[in-house]
Amino acid sequence: MKQLYLKYKGHYKDNFSLAYPVVISQLGHTLVALSDSIIIGHTGKVPLAAVSLGNGLFSVFMVAGIGMSYGLTPLIAQENGRGNKNAIGFLLSHSLIINMVVGILLSAVIYVGSSHLSLLHQEGDVAEQARPFLRFLGFSFIPLMLFLSFKQFAEGLGFTRQAMNISIIGNVINIMIGITLVYGLFGMPRLGVIGVGIATFTDRLIMGITMMLYVLRAPRFKPYLQSFGFKNLQAAAIKKILGIGTPVAMQYLFEVSAFSGAAVMVGWMGAAELAAHQIALSLAAMTYMMASGISAAAGIKSGNNFGKKDFGQLRLSAIASYHMVLLLMGGAALVFTVGNHLLPSFYIQDPQVIQIASQLLIIAAFFQLFDGMQVVGLGILRGLGDVRIPTVITLLAYWVLGLPLGYLLGVKLGYGVEGVWWALLLGLLVASVLLFIRFHVKTKKLSA
Repeated sequence: MKQLYLKYKGHYKDNFSLAYPVVISQLGHTLVALSDSIIIGHTGKVPLAAVSLGNGLFSVFMVAGIGMSYGLTPLIAQENGRGNKNAIGFLLSHSLIINMVVGILLSAVIYVGSSHLSLLHQEGDVAEQARPFLRFLGFSFIPLMLFLSFKQFAEGLGFTRQAMNISIIGNVINIMIGITLVYGLFGMPRLGVIGVGIATFTDRLIMGITMMLYVLRAPRFKPYLQSFGFKNLQAAAIKKILGIGTPVAMQYLFEVSAFSGAAVMVGWMGAAELAAHQIALSLAAMTYMMASGISAAAGIKSGNNFGKKDFGQLRLSAIASYHMVLLLMGGAALVFTVGNHLLPSFYIQDPQVIQIASQLLIIAAFFQLFDGMQVVGLGILRGLGDVRIPTVITLLAYWVLGLPLGYLLGVKLGYGVEGVWWALLLGLLVASVLLFIRFHVKTKKLSA
């Protein structure tokens, strides 16, 4: 064990210093939904189920946007590894245009789709309360993409702390505004579910503008922004970014949409089941976003080493990232197991919801390690520019295996919400194993 530690000691230190701000920043996206659920949960299970439905549907679009923005990060890390500063600002210009177009289009899709929630066959009151909440989340998508554009630029260069600080401040703002508007404090109207929607929009607007101003004004970025501008746009650069961003968006989309599809199925079972699903999922999503922070850092390191053609260090750094995520998710699994009854009580006091959620957290504890491994595997391969085969793997694991099996076990065979979650666990297991094999074969060839 000591020899293993000494072999990877330097990589643990480097990866941790790069990863922990990204972990906190990524966690910020999930903490918005988590704080929304906690704030609204004490008003009843129907409002909590409405927020669950809205956040579940929005998360599909959010992770697609995050994935699309990731098209910039490995390219910047690779160019930085080559010492090619002039290409970096040029890439940012094109990525910003792509991300803003994506933000506007998906915001419009969310707005239109919010009028048709009845097609999902949810309980009437749940769908009615979810509609305006989902629309505010849709409006927040545009400033979110602005934030992500400049965040990925800074992180691709190894500057990760500022996005972390902005995310922390944004979450504090979200909580303060949310509590004020949901419960009608300080003379404000009592808005309930709509209140958390307004809070989320305000939070993301402030974050997007702040991150943009930081990057454009900070002296440390000036050498990289000499070629930043919109006069000499090239289709080839847009194609290059989309060539990575689109498959990465699909990777995230396949996994998260499987869980969102599961939420729709669980909604058929009742408001209590859907509320319990939201509680367990929000906790699991929190640890997932922490793991995705390690994944993002692993992608930056692998991209930088790939640009330098230092393939031996690339492999060592990647394996160190696997070790880190297994330690993190192992700790999360222990917390979920020990606190499976306590954690749901922070959201709601309904005994039926707490009992269902406590069983789901035991299943969530099982899949923590697999979830961490698969997301880090995706990050490492993304840094190498290897995105197509991993995209196929995620499609097979979640949509060909996990979701259909969840429908079979949960709906057809009557195992309920637990049957749905066991099926999703199997999908994560398959994805983690196949992605690790892909990583091992790919990096072995490069090291040779």
